[in-house]
Amino acid sequence: MNFGMRGVWWVLGVVLTAALADIISSQIIKQIVMRDRPCQDPAVAPLLRFFINYCPRSSSFTSSHACSHFAQAMFFYLTLRSVWGRWAALFFGWAFVIAYTQVYVGVHYPVDVICGSLIGCGIGLFTGKLFNNKIGILRLASTNQQPT
Repeated sequence: MNFGMRGVWWVLGVVLTAALADIISSQIIKQIVMRDRPCQDPAVAPLLRFFINYCPRSSSFTSSHACSHFAQAMFFYLTLRSVWGRWAALFFGWAFVIAYTQVYVGVHYPVDVICGSLIGCGIGLFTGKLFNNKIGILRLASTNQQPT
């Protein structure tokens, strides 16, 4: 609401970023690579301590959680840093925690998460720069508020 019509475009940018991340990671890369998850691998699974009773049957590479969350984090960072200042970098901390838990619970190998994170950052970079170039940098209506 603070950004008027730019706010509507920002929400559409968030949706576009999420959709691209999901399509590229889940629908394209996973279907090509088709790698077993650590919780499905008979050589690795006995060595793991599982914290959840759920092991997805989809491909492990890349981590769609990592891809999606890093894409969103990059989009948020690029489009909101003019408003939030340095605090906008916290979005990457949130994405890192989500990505780390995928390895921790045994549903992804570290390389799945690393590659998903890098692809996600690329997607977020693309959509964030596209938003900033086509829609413009977000600014609060009041000029008295300065980013910290």
